[in-house]
Amino acid sequence: MIKKTNNNSTDETVEELDNICESCKKEHETVNQNLILTGFKSCESCRVSKTMFPI
Repeated sequence: MIKKTNNNSTDETVEELDNICESCKKEHETVNQNLILTGFKSCESCRVSKTMFPI
């Protein structure tokens, strides 16, 4: 027999894609772009500053 699985998205908690940076907590349009490129939710200025000063 084949079991039918119920794939309701309501059961799963999906993180909402917002444009809020994890570092500075400001909203910026480049956050989703950097999330795709690097895997981190950071704005352009935080990404550049972490590249220049990685500590």
